[in-house]
Amino acid sequence: MNQEIDNTPVTRSEVERNVLLVTYVLYGLGFFSGITAVAGVIINHVKLRDCRDPVAYSHHRWLMRTFWFTVLWSLVCLVLTTVMIGFLGYLILWCWGLYRFIRGVLAFAEHRAMPGPTR
Repeated sequence: MNQEIDNTPVTRSEVERNVLLVTYVLYGLGFFSGITAVAGVIINHVKLRDCRDPVAYSHHRWLMRTFWFTVLWSLVCLVLTTVMIGFLGYLILWCWGLYRFIRGVLAFAEHRAMPGPTR
């Protein structure tokens, strides 16, 4: 898939990287407004099937796993807030999510794949 914009060829790999950049921005904004992370995970699910680049595929999986594990543990923390330990859980979960976000962005900037299964 080569498109020409201003006589500059755009490769499929560049398009996939641009989509990942948008999803990373959405996830980053998700630390302040959770709805943008929902938009990011939707993009990840839609683009995962079309993804041919193994590096981009690993980033989509990384972001999706980060989102869904955050949702799961947020629910656990919500239940645990009744005994006050849930607030500590939320703090730990926020730090873990921030760590995964930063690790993913750094790997993305260096064109490295994220750990986990690849195609």
